[in-house]
Amino acid sequence: MNETEFELSLRPVKLNEYIGQEKIKKQVSLLIEASKRKNQVLDHVLISGPPGLGKTTLAQVIAAELGRNIHFTSGPLLEKKGDLAGILSSLEEGDILFIDEIHRLNPSVEETLYPAVEDFKLDIVIGKGTASRSVRIELPRFTLIGATTRAGMLTSPLLSRFGIILNMDFYDTDSLTEMVLRSARILQIQINREGAEEIAKRSRGTPRIANRLLKRVHDFAVVNGTGFIDRKTAHKALEFFEIDENGLDPIDRKYLDILINKFRGRPVGLSTLSSALSESKNTIEEIIEPFLLREGYIQKTPRGRIPTDRAKRLLKRFEK
Repeated sequence: MNETEFELSLRPVKLNEYIGQEKIKKQVSLLIEASKRKNQVLDHVLISGPPGLGKTTLAQVIAAELGRNIHFTSGPLLEKKGDLAGILSSLEEGDILFIDEIHRLNPSVEETLYPAVEDFKLDIVIGKGTASRSVRIELPRFTLIGATTRAGMLTSPLLSRFGIILNMDFYDTDSLTEMVLRSARILQIQINREGAEEIAKRSRGTPRIANRLLKRVHDFAVVNGTGFIDRKTAHKALEFFEIDENGLDPIDRKYLDILINKFRGRPVGLSTLSSALSESKNTIEEIIEPFLLREGYIQKTPRGRIPTDRAKRLLKRFEK
């Protein structure tokens, strides 16, 4: 089973199976019920939050609760207007169109999307040059669900088309513990609550990371023990894989080392960090930094990133 298949096997199908994000679940439950009672399609939904929190899963759950088909695509895949037109013309009444990384839509594609989501009409151009003419096609009423890790990059016209905006946040340890226990049951992995909690505490508040760590810890337990995961086994395994008790991994520590030791705490720009870490700017901004910012290890200033006192204390401890 590859990583994608592994993640898909653990995704909940219904809202009552979805662990965590309690406020969002209550809002979604109410909005779905209102949509059913009014016999209307659900308003367009924007789901924002860091990677790995379950945005795609939530979209699938919404579709399942509504009993509707869901069509998947992503912003980078929609390179031309025709790419979007082909998908829109295949939709049926009440269908859901899910666009991942919607902040990365080509501007011309985004403009084509406006009349589609607002008036359920598609404008296409037939012919070329002076012989060309615009034709407006009626579309069935559908729900657009957009997912983004960078809500601030959405244009105002696009953002205004969403009637429902859901902002997902990192999960607490209790929710992640329940998630690890649920995943272990599905995968038939033997684990107690203490072992699940140890994994949850080091998962950076992110379900995707929790599930991957569960898999790695189980590998360790099978090779170095009976396969059963308790707190001691989980602790040993995560130390072996260099995931500390705060959830920081070698890349995080290298990031902090660059800020503290190489640049001696002076502000460092994103391009410089990208070169020093050999990581793309997107990876730094979307995967590495959100957790470091949330936990108070770094600060963003107009001149660049700087480490906090907490980061300095942490790195000193590792250097001893």
